[in-house]
Amino acid sequence: MKRNIFAAIAVLICICSQAIAQTDEVSLEEVIALALEQNYDVRLFKNSATTAATDDKFSIGGLIPVITTNGSRTWNSNDQKQTLADQSKVERNGIRTNNLTANVQATWLLFDGLRMFATRERLDQIAQQGELNVKNQMVNTIANVIVNYHDVVRQKQQLKAIREQLAVSEERVRLADRRLSVGTGAKPELLQAKVDMNAQRTAILQQQTTIQQVKDQLNGLVNNQLPPVYDVADTIIINLELRQEEIADNIENSSFSLQSFKKSTEIATLVLRERKGERYPFINAIGSYNFSRAENSLVINNFTTLFNQNLGLNYGFNFSFPIVNGLINRRNIQQARITVDRTRLLYDQAKTNINVGVKNAYTSYDNAKKILLVEEENIGLARENLYIALEIFKRSANTFIEVRTAQQSLADAYNRLINARYVAKVAETQLLQLNGSLLRNTPNK
Repeated sequence: MKRNIFAAIAVLICICSQAIAQTDEVSLEEVIALALEQNYDVRLFKNSATTAATDDKFSIGGLIPVITTNGSRTWNSNDQKQTLADQSKVERNGIRTNNLTANVQATWLLFDGLRMFATRERLDQIAQQGELNVKNQMVNTIANVIVNYHDVVRQKQQLKAIREQLAVSEERVRLADRRLSVGTGAKPELLQAKVDMNAQRTAILQQQTTIQQVKDQLNGLVNNQLPPVYDVADTIIINLELRQEEIADNIENSSFSLQSFKKSTEIATLVLRERKGERYPFINAIGSYNFSRAENSLVINNFTTLFNQNLGLNYGFNFSFPIVNGLINRRNIQQARITVDRTRLLYDQAKTNINVGVKNAYTSYDNAKKILLVEEENIGLARENLYIALEIFKRSANTFIEVRTAQQSLADAYNRLINARYVAKVAETQLLQLNGSLLRNTPNK
């Protein structure tokens, strides 16, 4: 009966389930939350965005006056010797002087060709681009986590399929041994069944190694914050309702990558405004308050003051205008224009690549859905075919080659089905990654 043939399969699955229950199972949402917090790439982009935001925060400094203060106090002791016009000579030693100076000066840039406003706006755009880059890296990290997480699920499903094949091979060994003992079988049947059984035991060990490797890769994405021994879900859940038109619609405003490229063009345009501003005059308002005092203990010249003090306010304007500077301004403006054209080309290229990526990913996604429908049905057929072949083999009505062929057909059907599920999930992830939906659809931690 069918339950006799697959009894070993049920026992193995039970044992596997009990082993899994003893380990911590982490959900995809938990891994994503850890990745957004611990992933090195995300943290580096956040660091860069914080730097840009700091520059933007203090960009107001370019619009306010610069105020400086200076002060000094000096003491001197000098020996002086003078010969006057009438040939008289005067000589004094140890002449002490005491000098005190202080001033406060303010400089306010009134006009620089509007460069200061372009600079402030450029820093603001750079800060916004930093935030977009963080979001784009988050999307890429989430996509990597989803793909890697479901790769572990795929490998687990593959391990389960191999164990099912092992159970079938063990049943073949039992039947071949019984047929040989009653004289209706041949020893090569038993030997081949044992060879297949040992090959599947080896495949299980290899598959376990593969699972551990992909688990380590997943753990690396979250800075090794997962438990030393953990497990993942058993199934790959696929959204079968995605539409290409919905993904591609307004993608230039939904893709964080495209928005970042667009910001690069805006930043380059502001740099061009700054370079053009260098052709205009610079006008500064200046003002200062000065204080100075000098005291002499004695003098040898009657026209030299013993005490001198000055204080007062000075104010006015400073004007500068570049006339000839080796064509530096013209070169800078031309280079800035070239940069603007380059950023526009990069944006157009990125948009084309994303549109092509959407088409390719949707083709894979759509084909994988169709394959899933076929392979889901095919698994049932392959299982029934193997069951029939084993039942006939029990009655010595067919050869072990027919049983082995049916068993291999089931293994191939499992491989195709598991791969189709994984390909569909990867394609779904790529579609949501391209238009930025992965971040918007991710629940908060």
